[in-house]
Amino acid sequence: MASGDGPDSSNVSLSTREIEIIELVAEGLTNQEIAERLTISKRTVDNHVSNVFTKTGSKNRVALLNWAMDHGKICRDGFNCCLLPGAPDDAA
Repeated sequence: MASGDGPDSSNVSLSTREIEIIELVAEGLTNQEIAERLTISKRTVDNHVSNVFTKTGSKNRVALLNWAMDHGKICRDGFNCCLLPGAPDDAA
């Protein structure tokens, strides 16, 4: 079974902070860099990342980003942007 393909993977409830952490992971930041950007401790970031891995069934950062893109939680280079709340509408 692929990472994040558990029975409830589409019903995962992530906090606003967890989504923010995923977005920063997608930027390629390390946990230390995320902590500095958010002015929180690295240990707090470590806990957030660990919680997100558990909630999504991801075993590493690559699997997490694949899960996040597949479930419309992040947008990369225009891919999956239409799934995000508040994304620009093509009909404008």
